[in-house]
Parts: sequence; C-alpha cells; structure tokens
Amino acid sequence: MSEQKHASTPAAGDEAEVAAEIASEKDASRGLRPGQSAKSFWPSAKRLVREIGPERKYLVLAIAIGVVSVALNVVGPKILGRATDLIFSGLISRELPAGADPAQVIAQMRASGEEKMADMLSGMTLTPGQGIDFTALYQVLALATGLYIAASLLMWLQGVALNRLLVRMVSRLRRQVEEKLHRLPLAYFDRMKRGEILSRVTNDIDNIQNTLMNTVTGLVNSILTVIGVLVMMLTISGRLTLIALAVIPVAFLITAVVGKRAQKLFAQQWDATGALNGEVEEAFTGHELITVFGRRREVAEQFERSNGRLFTATFGAQFVSSLIMPFMLFVGNLSYVAIAIVGGLRIISGQMTLGDVQAFIQYSRQFTQPLSQVASMATMLQSGVASAERVFELLDAGEQEPETADPRAVAGIREGRVEFEHVRFSYTPERELIRDLSLVADPGHTVAIVGPTGAGKTTLVNLVMRFYEIDGGRITIDGVDIRDLTRAQLRSRTGMVLQDTWLFEGTIRENIRYGRLDATDDEVLEAARATHVDDFVRQLPEGYDTVVDDDGTSISAGEKQLLTIARAFLARPSLLILDEATSSVDTRTEVLVQNAMNRLREGRTSFVIAHRLSTIRDAELILVMESGDIVEQGSHEELLAAGGAYARLYRSQFEGATSDPDAEVPVTGETGATEPAPVTGEVPTTTGGIAPAL
Repeated sequence: MSEQKHASTPAAGDEAEVAAEIASEKDASRGLRPGQSAKSFWPSAKRLVREIGPERKYLVLAIAIGVVSVALNVVGPKILGRATDLIFSGLISRELPAGADPAQVIAQMRASGEEKMADMLSGMTLTPGQGIDFTALYQVLALATGLYIAASLLMWLQGVALNRLLVRMVSRLRRQVEEKLHRLPLAYFDRMKRGEILSRVTNDIDNIQNTLMNTVTGLVNSILTVIGVLVMMLTISGRLTLIALAVIPVAFLITAVVGKRAQKLFAQQWDATGALNGEVEEAFTGHELITVFGRRREVAEQFERSNGRLFTATFGAQFVSSLIMPFMLFVGNLSYVAIAIVGGLRIISGQMTLGDVQAFIQYSRQFTQPLSQVASMATMLQSGVASAERVFELLDAGEQEPETADPRAVAGIREGRVEFEHVRFSYTPERELIRDLSLVADPGHTVAIVGPTGAGKTTLVNLVMRFYEIDGGRITIDGVDIRDLTRAQLRSRTGMVLQDTWLFEGTIRENIRYGRLDATDDEVLEAARATHVDDFVRQLPEGYDTVVDDDGTSISAGEKQLLTIARAFLARPSLLILDEATSSVDTRTEVLVQNAMNRLREGRTSFVIAHRLSTIRDAELILVMESGDIVEQGSHEELLAAGGAYARLYRSQFEGATSDPDAEVPVTGETGATEPAPVTGEVPTTTGGIAPAL
C-alpha cells in the first residue's frame, strides 16, 4: 500500500487490506507466516478463565448469589401476570349477573353464537357480579415489588464479589508479567521494541481488565437469566417456547460469523497500538537527534501512517463488532411479533389467559435481550482475548537457562581470577561470533579489550555477567564455573560502568546508594570523594539532595558518568567491567573519569572496553579482537612493537585520519611506534606547494 494512502484518512472499505498488512508485519517480527495467528480464540479464552482459579471461591459465591437474584427476577413477570388476570377477570365479572354460575353464562354465550367470547371466558376465573379484588391485587403487587428489591440488592452483592475476583486476578497477572520480565534473557529485549513490550504490559493488561469488568458480570447474569426464563416459559406454554427458541440458532450463527471477523480485527488493532507506541517511544527518546538532523517532518509523516493504520484497524473492529446488536434486535423483534400473534390467538381460544400471555411476552423479551447482550459481549471478549494472547505470548517466551547453583561454589571465590576456556558463542545459529576463545585475567590486573565495532568486545563481558549463556566451553572465577553460581551471586560480586549511563529520578545521594542500599551517608560521601563526584556536587544549591530526573538532563554527561562510577565504587565489587566509560565525555572530564576509574580498579580484576587507546596504556593485558577472535594480546609496548592490528589502531588515532591504518608501523625507539609529531606552528604544504586554507 502506498504511503499516500496511509497518510490520508483510510476509507471504511480499506480496513481488511490494512489489517492484513499490519498482521503480516507483526507476524513476521514474531517469526510467523502471514495470516497465521499466534493462538486461536478458545485456547486463550480457556487460559484466561484458568487465571481465575485462585479466586474460585468468589466466583462460586457470585454464581450462587446470581442464581437467587435471577430466580427472583424471572418469577416477577409470572406474578405480574397474576395481577393482570385479577384486573381483567374483575372487569369481566362485574359485567355478569351477580350470583350467576360462570359455566351457565358461558353455555348461554355459546347458545347465542358467541363462540369466541365463550372460549375466552372459559380460560378465566370469574365471580359474576363482583369487581376487582383489590386486596388480592395489592398483595400480588407488594410481593412483586419485594422480589424486585431483593433481586437488586443481590445483584449488587454479586457485582462486588465479581469485581473483587477480577481485580485480584488482573493484579496477579500484572505480577506474573513483572516477574517474567526479570526472567527473560537479553535476547528477547533485543528482538522486541521497548514500546511493544510496554504496550503489552500496560495497554493490553488494562484492556483485559476493562473487558472482563464490562462483560463477566453481564455474561454470568445473562446465562443464568436465559436458563431461568426458559424454565418459566416452559411452565406457561411449550408451543410459544419453541417459537422463542428459534432465535438461538440464528443468534449463534450471527455471533460466529461476525465474531470470527471481529477477533482478527481486534488482534490487529492491538498489534497496531503496540507498533505505534514503539514509534512514539523511539521518537521521544531520540527527540534531540531528530531535531538536530531536521527529521521532524519525516517522523511526523511516519506517525501519521502508523496512526492511520491504527485508525483503520480500530474502525474496522468497532464497525464489525457493532453489527451484532442490530441483527440480534431484528431477530428478537421477529420472535416478539410471532409470540404476540400466536399468544393472542390462544387467548381467544381460551387456551391461555391474558396474564399468561403478558408474562410470556415479558419472558420472550428477557430471553432475547440476554442473547443479544451475550452476542454483543462476545465481540468485547474478542478484544480482551486478543490482548490476552499478546500477554500470554510474553509469559510463554523462552526464559534464561534455569539456575543450577552449587551452594558450596560461592565460598570458593576469593581473589577474582577469571578464565575463559575454549568459549564459543553466537547470537544466531547461522553466524558464530566467538570461536574457541581462551584467556586468563589475573586477580588485581586490568584486561583491556579493543577492536573494531562488532568484533565481540561487549559480548565478551556480557558472557562474564551471564547476560547471555555460552554455547560451548566454560568461564570460571577462581576455578568455579559461573554456571555453578546463581546469577544474583555472580552479579553481586561484579560492578559495571557502561557507556550509556542510567540514573533514576531521585536525589544524587539515592543514585549513588543504589550500588549498595545499606550504605551509610558517610560511605556514600567517601565514594563520592574518591570518584571526584564531591567536587561538582558541592557546587549545586541542594548538594547531595539535588534531584536528577530519569534521563539525568539536569547534569552533564561527564557528571552522570562520574555518578555511575561512584555507584560502582560503593558496591565494592571483586570483579569490575568498564564498557566505553569515557567515550562520551570531553578531554578535561575524561581525566577526572580516568582518575576515578583508576581508584575503582585498585585491587580488582577489571575488564575495560575502550576505543580511546590512551585510556588503557597501563593495562597489564590488552586483547585485540576481530570477528570474535583474539588476534593479538600483550602489553601496550609489546603490541606496538609487534606492528600488527593494535599498532594500526593506535596510529589511526594518534597520527591523524589521513594515515593509512593498514600500513606497517615503523619501529622507532623503545615503543616501536612513531609518536605524534610535535606542533611547530608551521602550516604544512601540499605537493603543489600551496598551503591549505585554514
């Protein structure tokens, strides 16, 4: 579909095409074929019902209350029919001669040719000469009023029980999703956009709650009402009951045809909602970058296209689902007309009283109305179950490998010696990233990892942290396989400072204390002083009580980095990982950050990932990685003297961008590399003798 078509307001007839496109795109992202659903309606609906399990006592209570409430409601029309009979028979009796025998009056009518009137009176209880029995009438009306009041109170109690059940169930579902997110591997978050995940955690669960709140009470009462009304109709007239039951097959047919179509459209609606949320989250996260590159118009156009898709899917879902109620009302009216005609004929023939026909007509309304409500709620359930499918997909996602910790293993970690033994790893089976990697990081030493983008540097430290599980070989700390430790035990002994700093909304003191929550204020201050945080915090009006927002925009990038280092310093880890910690700061701040990191690295086994080679000259071991392999290793001086990949990287940084990074490095002096030429102030000339413009 063209972009112009998406950008404009979609026509009502386009919903099928756009919905199919949305489904195809989303299914492709999940690894599904176009047109293939993740789950069908009934398995997801059954699973959603099973979620009620722990609250079944409230469900049983609600159903019991509903049975009594519905029973009182369905008896009401029968009692009111009795009141109608009292009024009608009283009016007829008043016109008959007082003291006359009703059988003789009817016989005289037949003899005079009034067969229809005689047949009608034969089905009535008459007292000739006596009018309406108001005492009996008042008693019947009082009984009906009492029944309806009691039924209303019971219905309110039923709603309280069901609402408690649903709120507790949805609360438990939210907790399951929250716990699941912490058990998912990083690979899952790599595949899914954050906006899509947030949509499932918030929008979809909210939709489940709203759907269940709006349908469960009505659904339970509707089903009970249909059963109760059916019993009452059978006690009045079997023939009229058959006419009323003719509605059921038509109702099921309409619900099946329209509901199947609505299910797909509601699923596509929520998929489109998740996609739009992902784009909005991405746009606001990168707002500054979008503004700098002048891409606001493109972002707005993309939003319009996605919003148009969401509009079309939503319009289609609501349009299709809204068809059920008019169809059901039409069928119900046909049934009502048929019952009124047949009932009138049976009154005339004396086979039924006016009150019974009146009661049956009320029952026919009560019978078709719940069927219409059930059919209408079925489309609402389609939306809720579509959201439930998406939530269940998250809950069913593959988790991290289960913990197989040896309780004695953690006691063997003392010094922090890290060893990789023939480690293999790949993100996808088709492409192996790390092949047969072996290395040793001795206690208290710093291992620097350098190499081009995509070489596997960050992957290496992610494997140490067990963010990903290795495919072969093993990683040990002091001879203990990290798979014999729980992830919590491993990570509690590891400090990590990343290139992308993260601060939560709170005070500077709270952000530092996040490294060790039981730390005292004095320990927080000590960590801040050791990492140069105290230098800039004391210049802030609120000091350590200064509140930083969630993205830390109230302080500079370098100050954020220093805060993350102070946080790691406070944690007192035995193993330290520094991932491009100085890549986004200026030269002056880099000195402060470097000094802070040097303090942090003292006495700890450290892995440092760096692009700025000036920051890792003092590392005891430098690993040069290319395509997942360690192609060189040694100290700074040894690698420069070798004139290989490290030397080329070094020269490309310190001898200017015009240098050929693949050229051999001449060995001069002790370092074996040509150091940058001193600045003399002279302007170099080109081969043509013309000085370049400054």
